[in-house]
Amino acid sequence: MQIDTISAIATAVGEGGIGIIRISGKQAVDIASKIFQAKNHLPMRDIISHQATYGSVIDPVNSTIIDEVLCIPMYAPHSYTREDVVEIHCHGGSLPLRRILELTFKAGARLAEPGEFTKRAFLNGRLDLSQAQAVMDIIRSKTDASLRMAVGQLEGCFSDKIREYRHQILEMIAHLEAAIDFPEDDIDEVATDEVRDNILILREELVKLLKTGKTGRILREGLETAIIGKPNVGKSSLLNLLLNENRAIVTDIPGTTRDIIEEYANIGGVPLKIIDTAGIRETEDIVEQLGVEKACSYIERADLVLALFDFSREISSEDKQILALLANKEALILINKNDLAAKLDIAYIKSVLPNHKIIEISTISEAGLPELETAIVDMVYSGQVQAEEGAFVNNVRQIEALRQTDEHLEEALQTIHREMSPDFIVIDLRSAWEKLGEITGDTVGEDIIDQIFSQFCIGK
Repeated sequence: MQIDTISAIATAVGEGGIGIIRISGKQAVDIASKIFQAKNHLPMRDIISHQATYGSVIDPVNSTIIDEVLCIPMYAPHSYTREDVVEIHCHGGSLPLRRILELTFKAGARLAEPGEFTKRAFLNGRLDLSQAQAVMDIIRSKTDASLRMAVGQLEGCFSDKIREYRHQILEMIAHLEAAIDFPEDDIDEVATDEVRDNILILREELVKLLKTGKTGRILREGLETAIIGKPNVGKSSLLNLLLNENRAIVTDIPGTTRDIIEEYANIGGVPLKIIDTAGIRETEDIVEQLGVEKACSYIERADLVLALFDFSREISSEDKQILALLANKEALILINKNDLAAKLDIAYIKSVLPNHKIIEISTISEAGLPELETAIVDMVYSGQVQAEEGAFVNNVRQIEALRQTDEHLEEALQTIHREMSPDFIVIDLRSAWEKLGEITGDTVGEDIIDQIFSQFCIGK
């Protein structure tokens, strides 16, 4: 348990109906008792844990009432941090929150660092590291699917898999060490064969888990999606349609969109970070030229490109330029204005990009939108079962730890293949076991822990 007591505002900045100040540590109850006075005059220590008590926060220096509040003590270990925690629920204005927070400092608390409440929950064994990271993922969730994934991780779906893998490796190590300790039983070869078979099975499981990494990252961070096409092909109309609002200006004048517009849209539970780019064409306008250059750069970095072509216009040099940019990109070809007379040579597009899906749409009638949504969801999940989102890998740190675990297991197989002593196999397996422990925080360094929690907001 931590020595000092921390305090912070736990609700978002700005005005609201309720604001919360959270205090955690050994002195939390004593600090709260110095500034809180219950209307029923019950001493702070006599308030039942997790029970809200009505009263006032009073400045002990001059007995001035700061605000009417509800005070909720939560005694260790039955609290978020597994320390004594007190929450003061006041009116949600910036002034009362700030004044009450200042009183907690004068009473002996210090300002919590970013993520320090969750860090204490981790250090005190209430959460492992992947669960702690899921707390911030819940806060930042943009769709129901990303929320389901974060909640699943908080409940331990992903951690349980990692612990099971670590347990399997420990069993292999124990099997080999038994062969080392009892050489007279002549079980070296049998133990080694069993370990080799178990490593192969475990590596298959790791490969399956790593395949969820792309989907997990997208659900967590959003699918970076660029909408491209020549001017006046319907890019901004598509953006507005996906967002269900008029975010972009739509006119019949080519070149209206000169800057880059970025917005998040929910497509079948997948958070799309949509970039509406300037129309790609040759132009003498310097500002528009910069927009076109930006559009080309966004195509390079995008996870998905939605390339629009006009059904009512023939293939132009700008269209051919766009097709050339899509050769090695994950892209969906959208033929817009399919309610007009056909002039576009779709066969030509298929010949240039034979492996890209083509969908006919209308941003006016919304025809083709369900097919577009299905194509995006299928691409993101890539055969993964949506109900298992809570067990998906969802950040670079986890992916790298799993990749290095697999490398250590491969080294163990090579050691077995060279018919080296079981002692050397144990070294490789223990390295894999420790690498998996970095995901849950069992074997991670303090510098990594500090870096992870520094990304949290103050108050969480």
